[in-house]
Amino acid sequence: KQWYQRRVRGIKGLGRAFRIMDDDGNKKLDLYEFRKGISDYGLVLEEEEVRGLFGIFDKDSSGSISFDEFLGSVRPPMNKSRRGLVLKAFNKLDKTGDGVITVDDLKGVYDVTKHPKYVSGEWTDEQVFLKFLESYDTPNQADGLVTKEEFMNYYSGVSASIDNDAYFDLMMRTSWKL
Repeated sequence: KQWYQRRVRGIKGLGRAFRIMDDDGNKKLDLYEFRKGISDYGLVLEEEEVRGLFGIFDKDSSGSISFDEFLGSVRPPMNKSRRGLVLKAFNKLDKTGDGVITVDDLKGVYDVTKHPKYVSGEWTDEQVFLKFLESYDTPNQADGLVTKEEFMNYYSGVSASIDNDAYFDLMMRTSWKL
């Protein structure tokens, strides 16, 4: 909560905060950088609390916090209205209703014929579908399948960068013809 009181808002603000904390520029925060960074932002925590918080942020227990881990830990949750819109979009794409969006689900819902790489002949329709799915997939774990959790997580990131509920609503309804 203190992050938002300190005007660290949206994806850009969180990215800026992360880069400022990342003293060695390796795109990860070690415990020292994390401790120093939260202190620099005026958060007063005991060493035990810092270590506990670091452990929560370090989802893969690697001893460092990636930007995705950082973002996932500090962004605010979507409100009920936004979650409902994201769920409607997911359900629209998940034609089979099995809780996973696949290439087959996208056929007839996503029009590849306007994609520049399809138009140029560089990609097939299958490649366009897979690239589309990859943007929603868990980073570094793309499998061509998008679960409800992955879809919600993607839009949680989008939501964090949009302050206005009406704009988020309009964006979702327009994008997915809800």
